Amino acid sequence: MKLNPFLCAVLFASCGLASAQHAATIPTPLATLLVEAEANNSQVQAADDTWKALAHVPQQVSAFPAPQFAIQSSSVGSPRPFAGFSNSEFAYLGLSASEDIPYRGKLKLRSEVAGREMDVQKADARAVRASVAEQVKLLYLQISYSNGEIAYLDREDSLLQSLIKDALSQYALGKGSQSAIIRAQMERTRILREDTLHKLDLGQEQARLKQLVHRTQDSPDILPDPLAATPFSADPEELESQLRTHNPTLRKDAGAVEKQNAQLASAKREGKPDFNVSYGVELTGEGYRNRYLLSANVRLPNRGRVAGEIAQASEQANRAMHEMDSDVQQKLAELQEQLVAVKGTDESLRELKDGLIPQAEALFHSEESAYQSNRQELAPVLSALLDILTLESEYQQTLLDHESALARIETLTGGTLR
Repeated sequence: MKLNPFLCAVLFASCGLASAQHAATIPTPLATLLVEAEANNSQVQAADDTWKALAHVPQQVSAFPAPQFAIQSSSVGSPRPFAGFSNSEFAYLGLSASEDIPYRGKLKLRSEVAGREMDVQKADARAVRASVAEQVKLLYLQISYSNGEIAYLDREDSLLQSLIKDALSQYALGKGSQSAIIRAQMERTRILREDTLHKLDLGQEQARLKQLVHRTQDSPDILPDPLAATPFSADPEELESQLRTHNPTLRKDAGAVEKQNAQLASAKREGKPDFNVSYGVELTGEGYRNRYLLSANVRLPNRGRVAGEIAQASEQANRAMHEMDSDVQQKLAELQEQLVAVKGTDESLRELKDGLIPQAEALFHSEESAYQSNRQELAPVLSALLDILTLESEYQQTLLDHESALARIETLTGGTLR
């Protein structure tokens, strides 16, 4: 059987569109986005390029100074080159080479300082990577929250429309009050406004998340997994230990301390003398003996300058130690704040999910049943519905705060809790 080429093209295009739509409804795991961000984010790549470039500095600063070569012509009786070369022993062609020799250990210490600087930048790259990962996590949670709020508002709007429709029907029969209907319409308008604001936030969050994972802005929107509470049972003391060991900022601070200590040792070694060795030959004309010169020089450093460098390096080492201690205290306090937030939101989630929301739903169904039986006005039904909406929104916000606190703890401790 022959197939129409145009029909085949339409069928294939339809299949491709259906496949794309199906893919758009499949949530993207957070782990996938984190891998994309680490591999493609421009900030992460720039930070990696910085420390990789510095990795070549130790080789440069540990190399001996470049040797120097010189050629010299001494003339007698005339400024012309080689004048008197054949009839005077004072005319000669000189060749010489010299080499500066730093005091033992100076080059090694300079290389160590450069290596420590590279380590600091490498730790900074890890901090940038952790910061980008945290931003991806928080935006992922925000998008999931916005999607959940929009979906719930749409369900509430559908229910509210049904109530308004029934109220208008009863009002046409001379039952109910006009003010209750206007109040219901006003609340529906408020729900629509909140829906619009959430969609605005969602569009902005999608743009920022695509930028972080280096996707084009016209690519399909990222669909996250639904927001859900993650059980938390980690030991605070263990988390504190992990923070001291794995926190990116503290690791950078530790590298800065080691760098300043190496800088101090190098400054002290700069007080030692350097040397210079040179060797030369003076070639004279035929009949005269050549002359050979060997010299060694000592260059003594200025004591005042060296003392100033040592004092500066010492103060910088002290500053690095104090900055690290300040960051340790700040991170520990922040960890405690997030632990309190996790515990508080966890209790609040249980109160809302197991108590307030079911009670509000039961009240609404009771009021709605009474309203449908003409034993109740619309106002109590509307009030009960708005209570559910308020409590559900509070639950979603508390859930977002709970998961955001866990994401922050992950960044602080360098671990994985979600």
